[in-house]
Amino acid sequence: MADDQRSKNDYKDTLFLPATDFPMRGGLPKKEPQMITRWDEMGLYAMLRADAKDREKFVLHDGPPYANGHLHMGTALNKTIKDLIVRTRQMAGFDANYVPGWDCHGLPIEWKVEEAFRGKGRKKGDVPPSEFREECRAYAAKWIDIQRTEFKRLGIEGDWWNPYKTMDFTTEAAIVREFLTFVEKGLVYRGSKPIMWSPVEQTALAEAEIEYHDHQSTTIWVKFPFVQAPEGLEGAQVVIWTTTPWTIPANRAVCYGEGISYGLYEVESVRQDLEFAPFAAPGDRLILADSLAEEVFGAAFVDTFKRIEDVPATKLSGAKLKHPLNGHADSYDFDVHMLSGDHVTDDAGTGFVHTAPSHGQEDYFAWLGAGLPLDAIPYTVGPDGAYTDEAPGFEGRQVFRTEGKKAGKDGDANPEVIKALVEKGSLLARGRLKHSYPHSWRSKAPVLFRNTPQWFIRVGQGEGSLRETALKAIDETTFYPPSGVNRLRGMVEQRPDWLVSRQRAWGVPITLFVDKSGEPLVDEAVNKRIYDAVAEKGADAWFDTPDAEFLGDKYDPADFEKVTDILDVWFDSGCTHAFTLEDRDDLQWPADLYMEGSDQHRGWFQSSLLEGCGTRGRAPYKAIFTHGFVLDDKGLKMSKSLGNVMLPEQVTQKFGADILRIWVASSDVQEDIRVGDEILGSAVDAYRKLRNTLRYLLSGLDGYTEEERVDVADMPELERYILHRLHEVNEKIRASFDAYNFKAAWRALSEFAIQDLSAFYFDIRKDCLYCDAPSSLKRRANRTVMAILLDHLVRLLAPVCPFTAEEVYDHFPAGLGEKKPSVHLLQFADVPGSYRDEALAERWQKLRGIRRVITGAIEEKRNEKLIGASLEAASGVVIDDPALADLAASVDLAELSITSQATLANGQAPDGAHRLPDQPNVAVSISKAAGEKCGRCWRVLPDVPEDGALCGRCADATK
Repeated sequence: MADDQRSKNDYKDTLFLPATDFPMRGGLPKKEPQMITRWDEMGLYAMLRADAKDREKFVLHDGPPYANGHLHMGTALNKTIKDLIVRTRQMAGFDANYVPGWDCHGLPIEWKVEEAFRGKGRKKGDVPPSEFREECRAYAAKWIDIQRTEFKRLGIEGDWWNPYKTMDFTTEAAIVREFLTFVEKGLVYRGSKPIMWSPVEQTALAEAEIEYHDHQSTTIWVKFPFVQAPEGLEGAQVVIWTTTPWTIPANRAVCYGEGISYGLYEVESVRQDLEFAPFAAPGDRLILADSLAEEVFGAAFVDTFKRIEDVPATKLSGAKLKHPLNGHADSYDFDVHMLSGDHVTDDAGTGFVHTAPSHGQEDYFAWLGAGLPLDAIPYTVGPDGAYTDEAPGFEGRQVFRTEGKKAGKDGDANPEVIKALVEKGSLLARGRLKHSYPHSWRSKAPVLFRNTPQWFIRVGQGEGSLRETALKAIDETTFYPPSGVNRLRGMVEQRPDWLVSRQRAWGVPITLFVDKSGEPLVDEAVNKRIYDAVAEKGADAWFDTPDAEFLGDKYDPADFEKVTDILDVWFDSGCTHAFTLEDRDDLQWPADLYMEGSDQHRGWFQSSLLEGCGTRGRAPYKAIFTHGFVLDDKGLKMSKSLGNVMLPEQVTQKFGADILRIWVASSDVQEDIRVGDEILGSAVDAYRKLRNTLRYLLSGLDGYTEEERVDVADMPELERYILHRLHEVNEKIRASFDAYNFKAAWRALSEFAIQDLSAFYFDIRKDCLYCDAPSSLKRRANRTVMAILLDHLVRLLAPVCPFTAEEVYDHFPAGLGEKKPSVHLLQFADVPGSYRDEALAERWQKLRGIRRVITGAIEEKRNEKLIGASLEAASGVVIDDPALADLAASVDLAELSITSQATLANGQAPDGAHRLPDQPNVAVSISKAAGEKCGRCWRVLPDVPEDGALCGRCADATK
């Protein structure tokens, strides 16, 4: 059979069809773990470090997660963002070493170990401290190994086998060194003030360890009679309101506001329609804020009352009241002071504030501010949340239950106090109030303010203070987003002194000896012996070493008390810069960036700031980046009770880590972000399209050699336009990477790959690639551009999809040149400035507009079943803009729109012509192409002699 007579299918072997063994499907859940093993075996991390040697360093310092559980989506988000930052900086030409770390001390781990012991029938108090600490160390080590594997599964590259851990002996010694630096600077003191205390966990808590939940409290209104009433107030009683009845035994004062209008009121009658007798009685004379009197009488079931006279605040100054429990258990017979207080308002309550300096910051400062003695403040509640003997008649009663299934629930303190008040005739009314109340973020149990001796770092006020140094450092820090500066500054401006002592067993001890006057011993030789011992044996050395070995011959151990509290875990993590950035040669101080969730403004960002400013005079970071929290697809917080928890492991097993990373990169991570199957489905769809783009590039470059390369100046316009777009997109992606705007970078990358390449450039040049002779300039230019595109795209993709980028790089055609062992050893390639051509880009943007009208018209006719494939069509294009018409005449419109034929005309378009609103000067009519169908390229052309024969171009190509 002659060539020109054979079936069109016989020409398949004459086409230059793309070929690659790069699979269409990713198969990520199976391939990714194999890739991780390969990277480990080849020593990729060491290769990265060697490759980056002598480059400028970029240091992102890792905020340490707690070593106490499997990863959740929040930690996956956090580590993935960090990896994106580190990888983009490494590929931008920096030495970007990532050293992961773990927080190993503190309540989260100790709480879990306590639970384990309780499960074995052993209470913490029954376990020797050394055994307990050893179990904590083993527990943390176990979870570090688990979390390391889980982080690596996400494609996180770093120094996983040499991380920092706050429980390493040298690290514990470094934390001791940092703390003693504060001591030597005179910033550490022991003070007695009310601090937040968890009776369930029996430890002090910092503000960063507190979260607020609704809590139902018993509220009471209590009457305080005068010891000696001011003139005109005989028989009158001052009324207070409180949501903490259990603090009444600790009451030592009542505060009033000098600017509040008070009145003396008399009860005339009480309600008679009740099944009980109100505590109020006719004849009661009560002093109340005028704006709150009606509300108080309503709560007390008073039917009618009258105002007798004004009570100026000056009349209350210096007055003494009787305690409402006066005489209970033969006690409470002391005077209660009336004090002026700036914190008193008439917004709620009675206009008077019950003041228990043992249990409230404002109460404490009001007491001391009045010149009253510190030693007169009682210790009414012990570490277990139960009354001490300084609350006579209530000893052992608990504010909150501390054990069993009802741990954290109200104890018997409130009922007993209220009962005693009723017996004394001091209760005016009682009620219930649901309000926001502080809880421990670990046990979820409510906390209380409790006066107890603790160790503090003085933050201070004014020039030279730690606060002022920190505020100056904040002003010198760059924030992403910029609003972060206001959040951190506001917290530092308002924060109290740093409470650093905890009554726990697992952590770095407060390594102080205190003399008889309560002052810490400051001696460099003693401090060195302490440091050396901890560096050799860990924190246990402080507890197990005889005091004399630390104190030496210079001091008598009998003259000193050894402190046994441990340091706040936030101090531990606040020191990480000191023993990681400074102590490692492959890092540098200060860090270029700290990056954590937005909650760390009150946590790690702040503790690191205060630690760095206190010891080195500046923040340990140059910039702070904050991300939001992960919510479910409905915008709700994930919780087991709602059944909406999604785990990273589920995502990697079902979709692969690259999909999770696309979800991160495509989200606005500085806000709270949502995740769910549908949202991840969008990431899967974007991945599939991008993978197809890369596969097409690989297949289209089958057999490519450098001899095919065409100089840019010799390329057709379309190729030069695509290179211009590459320059634009590369510039935008690189700038977005530099600004940590991964959403903008991902969008630019995916839109370029899918819209500019797959849907436009590849669509137009597919015919050329398949059908033109290999020697044709157009085909060679097309393959040259494809080689350039593949090289740039795989580099830009590598930080986001490290597994897929490596797989693509493995399939690079040999003709693209010598390869490195891994794509991750490459850097971003600079796109030559000569590719930029704004005038050409403007031309092609207009041509793309014309093309959209043509393809829209084709789709319309295809829907009407008038044509099938676009090559069956001939397009009649009418343009009534002369300049645009001249532009259209300069290109092959049939090639541009994938039709077999196209005509161009000026003037009036025929009725029914297709138009688009944004292209008002272009109209297109579609008709069947005239001629026969070429058996090789499938174009319908007049020069095809008969159906299935070859057009002129194909005939030449197959010679």
